[in-house]
Amino acid sequence: MIEVADLTKRYGGHTAVDGLTFTVKPGIVTGFLGPNGAGKSTTMRMILGLDSPTAGTAVVNGRPYAEHPDPLHQAGALLDAKAVHTGRSAYHHLLALAATTGIPAARVDEVIDLVGLRQVARRRVGGFSLGMGQRLGIAAALLGDPEVVVLDEPTNGLDPEGVLWIRNLMRDLAAGGRTVFVSSHLMSEMALTAEHLIVIGKGRLIADTSVDAFIDRAARDSVRVASPRAAELHDLIAGPDVTVLSVARGVFEVTGLPADEIGDRAAGAGIPLHELTAVRPSLEEAFMELTKDAVEYQAGATR
Repeated sequence: MIEVADLTKRYGGHTAVDGLTFTVKPGIVTGFLGPNGAGKSTTMRMILGLDSPTAGTAVVNGRPYAEHPDPLHQAGALLDAKAVHTGRSAYHHLLALAATTGIPAARVDEVIDLVGLRQVARRRVGGFSLGMGQRLGIAAALLGDPEVVVLDEPTNGLDPEGVLWIRNLMRDLAAGGRTVFVSSHLMSEMALTAEHLIVIGKGRLIADTSVDAFIDRAARDSVRVASPRAAELHDLIAGPDVTVLSVARGVFEVTGLPADEIGDRAAGAGIPLHELTAVRPSLEEAFMELTKDAVEYQAGATR
């Protein structure tokens, strides 16, 4: 388990993390989301003892990570896949990590097979592709068979097969009772993998909730409607609390009116419907809506 309480980090006059409090529980995948510059990487580094907080605490399994006598058995992390000795082979990189923490050499072979690097295990890491480097970083994170796994952008550089693999791996780790805390900008992956979300912006907590509750908080559901008599139906359902947005000829989306009421009104007027589909916002849409005021860097419009 990861417990963060009033965690704050300041660099001079800049506050990167501002009073964060949350708990990451075992048994589920928890997604860690936020715009660029939100403070996610700084928070992860403080959890892992790589940065010292200005105020507040971050503990892993009941104590600060640096105070554990067996840190790699407590928490494994992938923060920067490039942080390796490029002249070493993947096998010897992992073997060196194992030797410094009393992990048997046999475990090195196990994680190499787990991440699919057996064929390139004796190759120098400097020649690895981005995806291969990610797999090596995940192998290092899992080397101590830790209770807590912290991953920053684990799908970066992976092909579709690799993305599916890491998605299933995270689910399996959580199903085995581990605490899985993963940061990603890929909303589609978080929607498929995470059950709970910690969302921050400008160093502050925006949401600590389930994925479903986060989406529900962002916007009302809409209804997609298609009819050959769309203009008549539009006039029939329009109202002060109803928004009708034209998508294409004969097709529009309605918010403020449930699908069954739209269907009843259409039936009462004898208007045929070709489609009547409830549309729920995606996680990406919810994220964009709820973090729009916390975006640090915004691109200008193109001309």
